[in-house]
Amino acid sequence: MSNNNIKIWDIFVRIFHWALVIAFAVAYITEDDYEQVHVYAGYTILGLLVFRILWGFVGSEHARFRSFIVKPSVTLSYLKSIKNKSAERYLGHNPAGAMMVMALMFSLMATVLLGLMLYGAEEFSGPLAFLMENVSKSTAHTIEELHEFFANFTLFLIVIHVLGVLSASHLHKENLTASMVHGNKKPNQEQSS
Repeated sequence: MSNNNIKIWDIFVRIFHWALVIAFAVAYITEDDYEQVHVYAGYTILGLLVFRILWGFVGSEHARFRSFIVKPSVTLSYLKSIKNKSAERYLGHNPAGAMMVMALMFSLMATVLLGLMLYGAEEFSGPLAFLMENVSKSTAHTIEELHEFFANFTLFLIVIHVLGVLSASHLHKENLTASMVHGNKKPNQEQSS
């Protein structure tokens, strides 16, 4: 790392990111065989998501939603520029990355909430158990199918996310994965600090 690098990702964003990677992997791998581990991983994901939503309003500059959420037309234009290999470099999330952040958060939240509903319906446990005590087996089965759908959809989004990170890293000749470890990136050419 050269001295002209600047801090983009604060420690909380980086811990959130990697803790979420681990928690999702644990939850996904343990879904059938280790129910308690699966449940704790789900609670961890929920806690991380709640933290990230709050941090999106009060966190550091590049962590705040207002710094990276853009109109769909801007995202579409950005995606077209990727195809032409003329995509602008962003210090924080680019428009496609911002869209992916929101899609992942939505899909993970749906997965967790459906998991809590399922846990309440099947095990009569968890914070939603009181709402789910009289749910039919058919409804519980539908909830289970939706829970599994969103878990698999999240995995699909993760694959797209990783491909996007690799693509942007190649296009802009920078290691975006490393920047999510140490938090630093080189400033844009026109930026003085």
